Amino acid sequence: MTTTESTVGGVSVSRETFEALQAFDALVRRWNPAINLVSKTTLPDLWVRHIADSAQVFALCPENAKKWVDLGSGGGFPGLVVAVLAKEKRPQLRVALVESDLRKATFLRQAVQNLGLSAEVIRHRIEALPALKADVLSARALASLADLLGYASTHLQPDGVAIFPKGARFKEELAEARKSWNFNLEQHPSLSDPEAAILVIRNLHRHD
Repeated sequence: MTTTESTVGGVSVSRETFEALQAFDALVRRWNPAINLVSKTTLPDLWVRHIADSAQVFALCPENAKKWVDLGSGGGFPGLVVAVLAKEKRPQLRVALVESDLRKATFLRQAVQNLGLSAEVIRHRIEALPALKADVLSARALASLADLLGYASTHLQPDGVAIFPKGARFKEELAEARKSWNFNLEQHPSLSDPEAAILVIRNLHRHD
C-alpha cells in the first residue's frame, strides 16, 4: 500500500476512499453486536469476505450506468461499498439501497450520513416496490438466482445489467434459473472465494 493509492477487490482507490472504507468497516463492527449485520464467524475477516468482495462487484459496472439499485442491502454489501467507490470513481452514479428491515435501514442511513454519501435508502419490501428502472441491479446473499431474476425483470431497464455474486452452488442455481429464463451470461471468478463466481446477466426474458 502506498500513501496515495490502494487496491480493494481489484479496484484502485485513493487514500481518501480507502479511509472511507476503513471507517465503514469500523461502523459495521460497532453495530454488529446489536443488529447482526454480518455473521459473527465472518467478522474477523470482514475486509476480505465483505468489503473487498463487494468492491469486485463494483468493478464490473458498465461505464454508462447512471442508476445502481442494490436489493436487500442488509449491512451494506455490496450497495454501500458501491456508493463509497462511486463517490470517487463514478460521481454520476446514483445508488439506491433497498432494505425492508427497520434496524438495518437505520444503520444504512447512519452509514450514508457518516461517510458523506449521496445514496438513497429505500425501506420497503422488494415485491411491493414500483419498477425502479435500474441500469445496474445487484443483490448478495438474498435469494436464489431464479428469484433474483424475477426481481430483475421488474426493476432493471431493458438494456440494464444484473450483477449477482454467488457461492459454490452457482452452477446449480444457473441450471435451475435457465428452466424459466433466457439471458446472456458473463461469468467472472471471485477474487475472494475460489469456489464462487460473479454472474453478469443481460437481455433477460422469461420463457414463452
